[in-house]
Amino acid sequence: MSTLPQKESRASTACPGPASTQDLGSSCDNGPERECSRKPDQKLYAVGDASAIFSSGSSYLSSRGSIIKWFWDSAQEGYRTYHMDKYDEDKNPSGIINLGTSENKLCFDLLSRRLSQSDMLQIEPSLLQYADWRGHQFLREELAKFLSFYCKSPAPLKPENVVVLNGCTSLFSALATVLCEAGEAFLIPTPYYGAITEHVYVYGKVRLVYVYLDSKVTGPDTRPFQLTVEKLEIALQGAHSEGVKVKGLILINPQNPLGDIYSPGELQEYLEFAKRHKLHVVMDEVYMLSVFEESAAYSSVLGLERLPDPQRTHVMWSTSKDFGMSGVRFGTLYTENQDVAVAVATLCCYHGLSGLVQYQLAQLLRDHDWINQVYLPENHARLKAAHTYVSEELRALRIPFLNRGAGFFIWADLRKYLSKGTFEEEMLLWRRFLDNKVLLSSGKAFECIEPGWFRFIFADNAHQLRLGMQRVRQVLEGKSQVAEDPPSSQTQEPSSQPR
Repeated sequence: MSTLPQKESRASTACPGPASTQDLGSSCDNGPERECSRKPDQKLYAVGDASAIFSSGSSYLSSRGSIIKWFWDSAQEGYRTYHMDKYDEDKNPSGIINLGTSENKLCFDLLSRRLSQSDMLQIEPSLLQYADWRGHQFLREELAKFLSFYCKSPAPLKPENVVVLNGCTSLFSALATVLCEAGEAFLIPTPYYGAITEHVYVYGKVRLVYVYLDSKVTGPDTRPFQLTVEKLEIALQGAHSEGVKVKGLILINPQNPLGDIYSPGELQEYLEFAKRHKLHVVMDEVYMLSVFEESAAYSSVLGLERLPDPQRTHVMWSTSKDFGMSGVRFGTLYTENQDVAVAVATLCCYHGLSGLVQYQLAQLLRDHDWINQVYLPENHARLKAAHTYVSEELRALRIPFLNRGAGFFIWADLRKYLSKGTFEEEMLLWRRFLDNKVLLSSGKAFECIEPGWFRFIFADNAHQLRLGMQRVRQVLEGKSQVAEDPPSSQTQEPSSQPR
């Protein structure tokens, strides 16, 4: 997605230099391509400011409508282009291969068989009528049991703390609206899932304060793009110095696009920081069951022995990622704060979920035998195989990348293909990929401070992965048939909307 202008300018940490061959093990395969010290005057944060970009709008729309339309026009170019020219092995073999949208396309066969079984097909009058806006009681009870088990909560979670909406997109919008006044902000470490910018702004006009992380490794106990409490403190105080009130902190675990998994100790530190400053913490755990490396241990916030501030800790999860069901549009919030739960539930009259879908989800989530013995083992095996393939392709191209064992993505360092290390060059490279019929997500879409990083989605079938990586290789080796310098009308900021 496109990035909102910031009040602050920032200098890139990327600089030309030879490729590093340092082996950082689980931190970064082949090491970051270039490591540079920060400039003394470079800020470690920025405050997103959407108001500066709307000088005029459509005469047919309100100012709010013009803002909403702007997000669509600026943030969906790559996604729209893909949908107009999708790859199909038989009908459109020259179409676009999508390695940019974070979806799991590896287990449709398993899901199709399970969702077609007779226990999924029940229809009752209550499912066709208005229900509790928080979600049907049977689904909320099942979700409380499901999250208790898979999040390893020390005590059973309670159905009254569960709210059901049509996706985590709606959850971000709802939470921003009920937790913040217009113009207030959330802290968020970058790079981050960039569509959150739109989610929190469109309804609530809530801003983001970017906590910039970079690839520099400063010691044996550090890793690229590592979040620390010190960096959170700097960004918070910087926002306050500019008159911006910060109301919360957004964390994604496992992290998108890095694939990082926060340890229990790190989570505790971040939550203690939030408590000190009376900040809400919005935990996005949508990839919690997509940890496919056995050595990559995952801990949910709900699994901690003690939450420092349970009334300000709000956890979201959905089936979109872990169960490859993004089209179902289901998301859930778990919060012990009943004021927050009721306020979000009130918005469910706009973001509710079909009773028939709620019934199917309850049936699916209560089937622990199928989940544990069939789905999760096979899903993890397929994710690992696909990850291995793309990793090997990147190594063959001598492209450094973060080597993680969670999520559907690899965060890869293409800075050596940018002669000047600018976001303009990153945009041109993104467009060359798209013109060569492969969609990726560029670092700018995730508000990465260093130009040249790209996210590769690997959760796709082997044939499309092979073809997609062949097209990537063609571009990087200069063998594609596209123009090196697109016309000026096509050199606007790219926004391969990172879903």
